[in-house]
Amino acid sequence: MSEPGAAGPSPAAIQVSRIMRPDDANIAGNVHGGTILKMIEEAGAIISTRHCNSQAGEACVAALARVERTDFLSPMCIGEVANVSAEITYTSRHSVEVQVNVMSENILTGAKKLTNKATLWYVPLSLKNVNKVLEVPPIQYARKEQEDEGKKRYEEQKLDRLETKQRNGDVMLPVINPDRQTKEPHTVGYSQSSLIHLVGPSDCTLLGFVHGGVTMKLMDEVAGIVAARHCKTNIVTASVDAINFHEKIKKGCVITVSGRMTFTSNKSMEIEVFVDADPFVDEPRERYRAVSAFFTYVSLSKEGKPLPVPQLLTETEDEKRRFEEGKGRYLQTKAKRQAQMQQAAQQ
Repeated sequence: MSEPGAAGPSPAAIQVSRIMRPDDANIAGNVHGGTILKMIEEAGAIISTRHCNSQAGEACVAALARVERTDFLSPMCIGEVANVSAEITYTSRHSVEVQVNVMSENILTGAKKLTNKATLWYVPLSLKNVNKVLEVPPIQYARKEQEDEGKKRYEEQKLDRLETKQRNGDVMLPVINPDRQTKEPHTVGYSQSSLIHLVGPSDCTLLGFVHGGVTMKLMDEVAGIVAARHCKTNIVTASVDAINFHEKIKKGCVITVSGRMTFTSNKSMEIEVFVDADPFVDEPRERYRAVSAFFTYVSLSKEGKPLPVPQLLTETEDEKRRFEEGKGRYLQTKAKRQAQMQQAAQQ
């Protein structure tokens, strides 16, 4: 990874490694996307918290605010080592951009391959006052262009967060024990799923709020259940659109993670996932939307080959609207990927 060079004693880059165990993977031996997302967030939290405490001042913990679109380029399997490398690439006055690469390593042959690339944004929160956002020590850039490009990315994600927050009032009722026998297969209602989780100390940071990686892992689990119910095959995470963390989730909250199918193409499925929090311990308040994101899954055969995805059957006007919106996101992503491939071929 490139090294822009950080101000103060904080490292420009770090690497976290861990061997993938059976409990990290699905029944086919493919490592859960949520496991990788959790490792990505842990590496980002370490380097950004170190950097934000690299100069004299108030102690803080870096909290995850956003994860940009993340593509799962290649599956990782049980027994392989995940090498997660993170570096700080941009700082604004109150936020840190961390770019992360994940390499899988076969420790028997030494073969390595890139499996993930991700960009995360963190904000430093005071240990004394969790509602106080502190200033971030600036980093030094090797070239002026690096700072300009970073500022452009910062403005783009800031605008997208505002747009997401405006459309974040959508309601998804939790589905715990649905009677699927009364529902038509391949409909939204047939595969819609929910998970309820009590936030404990092991889920939380020093400030007593949920790690972003814990939340993303739960979201991926629910999205995977939705995809598996729709296809009834082995499924793997293909990508995650930008994940926006709208509000913090405190220890003692009960969170409801709900997922529903929004769009299917011939070989992929888009699943919308919401995380709602009920903070009934210490400071009771109304349930609120904490996190939202779109996950994309693909269906695989026992040999790991892509399979056709059953067409989603939409029944209500809202489901048809969400299908068309998902189709728009799919076509936009496809066009962007093709443009990147053409640009790479010309270089």
